[in-house]
Amino acid sequence: MLPDANRISASATHLAAEVATQPDDWTRAATTAAAHRDLLPAPGERVAVFGCGTSLFMARAYAALREAAGAGLTDAWPASALPAGREYDRYLAICRSGTTTEVLDAISALPEGIPRTVISSSPGTPVLSMAAPILINEVDEQSVVQTRFATTTLAILRWHLGEDLTPVIAQARAVLAETAHEAVANVRHAEQISFVGMGFAAALAEEAALKLRESCRSWTDSNLATEYRHGPISLAGPGRAVWAFGPPVPGLAAEIHATGAHFEHRSFDPMAELVRVHRLCLLRAADLGLDPDRPRNLGRSVILS
Repeated sequence: MLPDANRISASATHLAAEVATQPDDWTRAATTAAAHRDLLPAPGERVAVFGCGTSLFMARAYAALREAAGAGLTDAWPASALPAGREYDRYLAICRSGTTTEVLDAISALPEGIPRTVISSSPGTPVLSMAAPILINEVDEQSVVQTRFATTTLAILRWHLGEDLTPVIAQARAVLAETAHEAVANVRHAEQISFVGMGFAAALAEEAALKLRESCRSWTDSNLATEYRHGPISLAGPGRAVWAFGPPVPGLAAEIHATGAHFEHRSFDPMAELVRVHRLCLLRAADLGLDPDRPRNLGRSVILS
């Protein structure tokens, strides 16, 4: 830990400012979804959604939600592993920077004549000319670590599916209104955190683990909740935590408590829980004297030569 004079305040970063706008961003997403209805998947279409990193996790969350809603087959792929030869009615790319090499390459290789849409927050970037664009530059970010672009993209897609996110937005506002101690007291100093979930919550659990690794180099992992017992539970113990997104699977909480680990759970929508993880990122980075806006070894976009 750095001396106090050299520490970075949890509220004095671009990331902190970007995390705080999310409830308003998700509210505005309803209008964006309505305005771009024709560019988003229609009921019954076979859809492939793709992206990299955080965008891939949003793709996975959307795919789980769309299939659960009965809206049609929805596959989520890493942009670098989008398979050839599969028949889809529409492609949807998610790319904050608009310059990620794997995303550009994937779009370039798509079959002709199949509608393709991209959601991005970066004006004037190559991806916007390669697919029908949904530009949400009002949620672009100066921090390398993605927060509001990703969650607002998912909010747009959830509104488009017919979900009413009003309760989710209220939960996110409640999380942001809490003091730091109230929000994450039981996990702030955990040696190791495992995130678990089912359905779309599993994808957001993956994103939560990534956020902590990026912003403050934390030891985290993520698992499908039903798979956690099949090996990863060996990590659980005193001083460590398991954080469940969405309804916990029966019996898991008791099994975690038996290991001596802390079991973290609220009956909140996983998107609102992700905001709580964002707050933890800011606090742990400040505790360690790290700048969460500029993580080690990372840049805003992965551009390959």
